[in-house]
Amino acid sequence: MLRRMRVDSGDTAWVLGSAALVLFMTPGLALFYSGMVRSKSVLSMLVQNLATIAVVSVVWAAFAYSLAFGPDAGGGLIGNLHFAGLAHANQPVPGLHLTVPPLAFASFQMMFAVITAALLTGTGADRMRFGGFLTFAALWVVVVYAPLAHWVFAPTGWLAQRGVLDFAGGNVVEIDSGASALALALVLGRRHGWPRDAMAPHSLPLTIVGAGILWFGWFGFNAGSALAANCLASQALIGTQLAACTGLLGWIVVERIRTGHATTLGAASGAVAGLVAITPACGFVNSVAAMLIGFAGGVVGVLAVGAKFRLGYDDSLDVVGVHGAGGVVGTLLVGLFATHHVNSAIGARGAFDGGGVHLVGEQALAVVVTIGWAFAMTWLVGQLVQQTIGLRVSEEIEIEGLDTVVHAESAYDFGNVRAGRIGR
Repeated sequence: MLRRMRVDSGDTAWVLGSAALVLFMTPGLALFYSGMVRSKSVLSMLVQNLATIAVVSVVWAAFAYSLAFGPDAGGGLIGNLHFAGLAHANQPVPGLHLTVPPLAFASFQMMFAVITAALLTGTGADRMRFGGFLTFAALWVVVVYAPLAHWVFAPTGWLAQRGVLDFAGGNVVEIDSGASALALALVLGRRHGWPRDAMAPHSLPLTIVGAGILWFGWFGFNAGSALAANCLASQALIGTQLAACTGLLGWIVVERIRTGHATTLGAASGAVAGLVAITPACGFVNSVAAMLIGFAGGVVGVLAVGAKFRLGYDDSLDVVGVHGAGGVVGTLLVGLFATHHVNSAIGARGAFDGGGVHLVGEQALAVVVTIGWAFAMTWLVGQLVQQTIGLRVSEEIEIEGLDTVVHAESAYDFGNVRAGRIGR
């Protein structure tokens, strides 16, 4: 079957390289998050992200890829198990006209599943069991992520059939992770002492390095979703860059107005918020729209992050505020800014391209459906794990620190620091 396909070597190289870039985002996320936690939880954050790569990759190959992109099992709701175990992996993906080997596409999409699950480590920082989270992640990819990927990304999915536009994961990755993070935060409960005690980032330099890696990898995430080395990939790449920049500026402008200070953490978070917001839109909008969408993502992100204190849920590292809110912003603004001048293949034009409000309505439907599905099913999966093997550590372990108690390691040699022996 593969011999009958037109496989383009340049497109294949681009997609394989993009898959590697997206994989590199997860170590970047690990650094981004580990700088934001307290020093006693640094290694737990790093190893949770690293192990997520392993667990999700195996589950993706075994079941989840087939459920997401296999031949539709009925109603556009889920794929069948035709590709389970990556069997028949070089047969065409139903509805997709690829110029790359289907196995390259499967690999690229694997990295999307990995980074989406890894985002949830930020919600449970300081208090999540290592084995419990890995079990949760394996179940979550099958129960929550794969159906959403089928609905939106697979051409046979019911939301895709309605004309919902999501170029690189505004629904499937960003809104999904944000709604799932809220459910997971409610299952886990608050950290000991939150919000009374200060829980400031222990190493902002680590966070900045992680943000830079995420920014770099996001080019593969967004431009790679063109699945070809072409003009559309170029537009997606420049739109990604511009949105990251305006997201950063939007966040620190709001910070400066509200508090009188533009912070380092705010700059890093703003860049990520801009990247999140442009993710669903980058292959459908022009460069000016990309800047506006990124700026909106930064402004909404900084406001949304503060909401957790008013509403009382402890999303440790702001997955809800940055990824959830940013994904909603970007997904809805596709309905306004999507234009056939950038992507002639879109079925419905945005409101500013003469399409009226139809696409806005479809995008809003996708937002509501994604939030409802991800929140409800994540809550159920989280409760299942919590009530069986356990998802949260004891208060004693949380106070002592996950690094030393769970992993028998420490990121820093505090004994030598106290004894004055560093460098001797």
